[in-house]
Parts: sequence; C-alpha cells; structure tokens
Amino acid sequence: MSLVRDPSEIARWDDETDVLVVGLGAAGAAAALDAAATGAETLVLERAGGGGGTSAMSGGVLYLGGGTPLQQACGFEDSPEAMFRYLMASCGDAPDEEKTRRYCEGSLEHYDWLVEKGVPFKPVFYHGCSGEPPTDDGLVWSGSERAWPFCEAAEPAPRGHVPQMEHQAGPLLMQSLVSATEASPARVATGHRAVALVQEPDGSVVGAVCESFGETRNLRARRGLVLTTGGFIQNRAMLEAHAPRARRCKFRVGAEGDDGSGIALGVAAGGATLHMDALSISLPVTQPWGLKRGILVNGQGQRFINEDAYYGRLGEYALLRHDGRAWLVVDDAVFEKPDYPRELAAVGESPGELECELDLPAGSLDTTLALYNRHAERGEDPLFHKQADYLQPLSRPPFGAFDCTSTSSLYAAFTLGGLHTDPDGRVLDPAGDPIPGLFAAGRASSGLAVGGYSSGLSLGDGTYFGRRAGACAARNGAP
Repeated sequence: MSLVRDPSEIARWDDETDVLVVGLGAAGAAAALDAAATGAETLVLERAGGGGGTSAMSGGVLYLGGGTPLQQACGFEDSPEAMFRYLMASCGDAPDEEKTRRYCEGSLEHYDWLVEKGVPFKPVFYHGCSGEPPTDDGLVWSGSERAWPFCEAAEPAPRGHVPQMEHQAGPLLMQSLVSATEASPARVATGHRAVALVQEPDGSVVGAVCESFGETRNLRARRGLVLTTGGFIQNRAMLEAHAPRARRCKFRVGAEGDDGSGIALGVAAGGATLHMDALSISLPVTQPWGLKRGILVNGQGQRFINEDAYYGRLGEYALLRHDGRAWLVVDDAVFEKPDYPRELAAVGESPGELECELDLPAGSLDTTLALYNRHAERGEDPLFHKQADYLQPLSRPPFGAFDCTSTSSLYAAFTLGGLHTDPDGRVLDPAGDPIPGLFAAGRASSGLAVGGYSSGLSLGDGTYFGRRAGACAARNGAP
C-alpha cells in the first residue's frame, strides 16, 4: 500500500481536527499540549492501547540547564552559554547550532513548563551515577561535562533532571504528561496506527489514513500533522541500511513502535532525513564510579579514551572506533563488582598473563600499564587527561579484565537520526524548504545529539521541540 494518498482517493473524512499528532510518547504529548494551548482543535493518535511508548520505558532523565530552580536548590551554578558550549562540543560532528542555541536559551522556561504539567523534581543532588539514580533524588551528572576535553570547553554543571521516582522515572514522567494531555482540550484516540499521509498535489499534507481494529479511517488535519512516532531501532532493514553496527548491540532501547514507520511516512511525502547513521551506544562498565580507576584497552592492548567519560561516550568509542573489542583492566585494589552484569574475561598474576588470555599482542598491556602507572603515581594522565580522582596505579595483583566486547557484553543502543526539521519542527525537503502541513519531533526527527549522547537529551529535545512543532502546526506553519 502506498504511504501517500491523494485527497481525490479519499471518499470521506471519518474525523477532522486542526492539528493531528501521530504518537503519544513524550514528544507527542508535548506537541498536543502546546497545540491545544493555542486554542487549536487537537487530536492525538496512538497505535498502542495507551500513551507512553519508549519514553515510559526510559530512566526519565531530562537534560536541562542554564540555572534551573533545581540546579540552584542543589547549589550549582549554570548558564545557557555554558550549556550551549558543552552541547556544541559533545553532541557529535556538526550538531545543529540554531536548535542547540534555542534549546539552551529556552531550558529554564521548559523546566517550569514540565513542573506546571505535574512532573515533580526532588531538590536533592545524587552523586555517584550517570543517569537515573537508585533514589528519588532530582539532579545527577548525566554526561561528560567534567571529563576532558569538555571540561575545557565549558564550566561543568550537572544537568540530568530526574522526576521524583526511584530507579526508573520514565513511567512517572509519562504518567504526568499523558494525564496533562487527557486533562487538556486535546482528544486522544488509542489503537490507531497511521499507515499513509494524505497529500495535495502541491505537496501540502492534509491528513492521514489510519488502521484501527481492522478498519480504515481517514482523518483530516486542517492546519498540520506532527509525526512523533519514535526512531527505528526495531526495524532490522532500516538498521542494515543506515546503522548496521547497532545490530551488534545486545539491548535495543525502544518500544515495539520504534520501527521507523513515521520516518518512512515523512520520506514518502518528500521529507529529507539527517544523520541516519547516528546512534547512542551505552557501555555501562564504570558503574559504580570506582571502576573509572581501571583502564579501557582495545584489541591492541592500548588505552583509547579517558575512563571517566560518560558511559555513552565509552560505548561509542568502543564499538564505532574499535570494533567492539574492549576490556576494562583492573587490579586487586580497584576491583569491585559492577552494577550491571559483566563477566571477567581474564585473571592473571601479571599483565603478561592477561595478554595471553585475551590474545593481545605480546608486551602491549605491559607497556600500556607501565606508562599509565608512571604518570598516575604523579596524579597525571597526559594521554587522555582523566580526572585525578580516578588516577591510581594499577600494580597490585591479581589483575583482571572485565569483558566489554560487543560479542559478550551489554551494549545498549537507540537511533538518533530521522527527518530533517527546523527549530519549529517543520519537516524540510532535500532543498531545505518546509513541506506544508508536515511536522516532526522526538526521535522521528534528527535532534540535538548527532553522536556524543548525554542522558536526557532525547526526552529533553523531544518535549521541547515537540512543543514548538505543535504550536507551529497550530499556526498553519507560520514560524
């Protein structure tokens, strides 16, 4: 079946609205709320039996900053400019400068909006984890802000804002946003899957064809349609075409609906895509943080990164730059049980014994450790500039190597690429011109991170740009 229909093929409209939002995750709820706030009639479609999607399965961290009330209550100073410099330095090659600037400048207002919609944040800072804490505390470090080279680009500040729920706050975040949506004038229709867009000959998107419980329904969007359907981590063919190394990750972060269907609809209507090869790849090997005192080595027995970096950066470097061949080497003084299940690939009384068990080049690990230890004794790391807090000579046998290979270890991945949008969520064609009536947000679009992920960016940019997309759709696409 074609993904695009001409209005002449539509015998009748089964329902109509000003703004039609496809997908009720975090981005979809935000789009619906701000569209409805303008007075525009708004209808949200959700293929499942209720809202939530991948957002409800997440840790719930939102990347916010610039001096939010939560940061201030926890005793941290921040500014939109420092946040902007960090994101521009850390979010991969060529992140969208305009989107990043607007996000940082709008972060304070967006925090207030979330609180207004019922999202609670406990004004307590939790030290010792990257991402959602085991407590209900509200603020954490969630990126590489304190790690080199980013600590030189901007003054570090924790920006991981976590709703007040222990361990995994995504369910609470989505409960709050879905409840706010249901309490708003927006209507919600569950069990509706969009299978085609309705597009005028002039290119304007004016509605969608949906399947609901075996029936086909034609829904008209008088002002605009917003795609908030998630990424494509669950689509085998799309991964093979755009991001094949994601298939080597044992855990794919995404609900069943993260199958790229919304991206495909946007492309069929003439939308361009951006950064379809970009991935978030997490390797949570340095939890608890004491394990940052170990060293990560590759298949040549050499270090390749500062181990105090955010575990998403560790995963990207290990898989994308070193073919998923990596081990975390510790000694008896540093050894502790990882928070996430991880096997010891080798144990030995000397670095040489580890080399043999790991099949590393002879002498490579000996040389790497000798260089590392010599400088660590002086609290220095001239190669990768790891923080002094985590610099400790590895010299007390026995030595061990935690398995961080993609064949035997846990790598968690989700896609970052999607439809090319402007800061108002308008889907752009290959020439950079907006497609009238078509908008996108969340992981159906290419957001802030195009690599170099920090926890909370998906929920942060999804909700922020979802709001902008919904409001712009309500204005008939006027910026």
